[in-house]
Amino acid sequence: MVHVYNCHPFASQQIVQAEQEPGLVCCGGGVLFVESAGGCKIEAFQLEAEGCPLICRFATMGTVQSILHSEIGDYLVTIEEKNNVTYLRTYTNWRYQVAEKTRVGVRLLGHFLRGSSMRGAPKEQMEIIEIPLFERPLCVACCGVTGDLLVGCPKSLVLFSLKRQALNDKLSILDFERCLILHLPGLSPQQVAICSGYIALQAELEVLVVKLERLPGSTPTQKSADQKSQDHCLVPKDMITGAEHNNEIEVRKEGLAGHLDQDDFFIFPKHQELLGDRAKDCGVKVSLEWTGMESEARGILAITYILYRRFAPDFFQGCTVEDTRLHSLQFHPVFTSNQEVCAEGGRGVEPTCVFCFFSLPNTGYVYSVRGGVEMVSVYQYPEKAQQAVLTDLFLHIITKNALQCFSVRCSAVAARAEDPYIDTTMKACPPITMEVCALRIQLFIGLKALCHDRHHIVLLTAADVETREDTERAQEITHRTSSMAVWHCHAGGSCQDETAGRVPHERGGCLSCNAQR
Repeated sequence: MVHVYNCHPFASQQIVQAEQEPGLVCCGGGVLFVESAGGCKIEAFQLEAEGCPLICRFATMGTVQSILHSEIGDYLVTIEEKNNVTYLRTYTNWRYQVAEKTRVGVRLLGHFLRGSSMRGAPKEQMEIIEIPLFERPLCVACCGVTGDLLVGCPKSLVLFSLKRQALNDKLSILDFERCLILHLPGLSPQQVAICSGYIALQAELEVLVVKLERLPGSTPTQKSADQKSQDHCLVPKDMITGAEHNNEIEVRKEGLAGHLDQDDFFIFPKHQELLGDRAKDCGVKVSLEWTGMESEARGILAITYILYRRFAPDFFQGCTVEDTRLHSLQFHPVFTSNQEVCAEGGRGVEPTCVFCFFSLPNTGYVYSVRGGVEMVSVYQYPEKAQQAVLTDLFLHIITKNALQCFSVRCSAVAARAEDPYIDTTMKACPPITMEVCALRIQLFIGLKALCHDRHHIVLLTAADVETREDTERAQEITHRTSSMAVWHCHAGGSCQDETAGRVPHERGGCLSCNAQR
């Protein structure tokens, strides 16, 4: 049962004026980044200021297909395409573009210009770092604790550690080091997530969560004979022979019952949920390839399986593949009040709890993965959800024409993890098993994207309008009008007057400020 309360979790709304029609949006560190649709330009807006003023704008080197911001390091990472080639790039020191004429430096990963241009006083310039890959990048994720970068490729995951390189006494710049490759035979990720050593990947109907950790009682100098023999091997032996790859495919196709040779049948894997130690029996073998410096302790790094879940589509109920495809994979760390003081720098502090969220079009799942894996909440959506975001206070989802808010139990899990005896006569905490509540359903026109930063929710809308002249010509020419709405969330989620939350699209007022295509 889901209880619905007429509580409005938003305090205000602002419409962001973009120079061109927005295509992709992301936010982080109190800044909203907007990529122009069909163009190669990114605009940055200040979310905390009244009216969301423009901070700066800068051009990209290709057409942006994906954009993500990391608050640790304050850098942007993009997947771009140019001349039918896909590139992975990061943009650092982008705030120097406020002057709009500040020079821009382009370099490869790990390469620095140590010539005369770097001598003397530090030069203020934005840097674009090219990150070479053996495979085409499909998706990226940034760690909210360390700032490390995880890149999903068709057959592997590549992990880059964030480093700050000191060029001289006055100048230091950000850089990345490719430290680890996780080979995934037979599984191509569509979304990835990383947080404090936990790595999650999501395919169309599968979710796998693992943890990178160092073996207890090991030292960097302790290596077995097999590890020493493969010190200079780029790829494990089973990846070369392909024998393990075939075995994994057989294991994952569980329950086929000898129908593999019959072309008249379509066989779908059955539903499966494996938690903890049982997750290693999922049939997905993750092979590690260490690519960091030789001084690192690569011999003591191990993979621990945390969670594996596979969904089986029920086509007898009339659903399609689009109705069962997973989306919105996310890690959500929760820090206690004491940790927040220590983690002001945002680096090197372990969160109290780490939650993994992923969603089907009609159902969302929240798992606690730190200190033992368990399911926390299951959300049943009244409509098909396009995207969902888990925050400290709410779960926000968008459908085609509505923004919906649900309560979450993450804070209750973190409070009990810090103090198991919290329920006393002086203070109490809601139980983790308490039913979730739907707080509000807010109507919008043409919702396309949703992102979250601190106490702000950013919505990208695009309304389709067909003119009378186009109808008479018998040609369906659609004029798309886009807008971005920034909502400020109440920290306590208190009830608001219903008139304050009235839909701003009445009479189409907020849609007239953007250019038409």
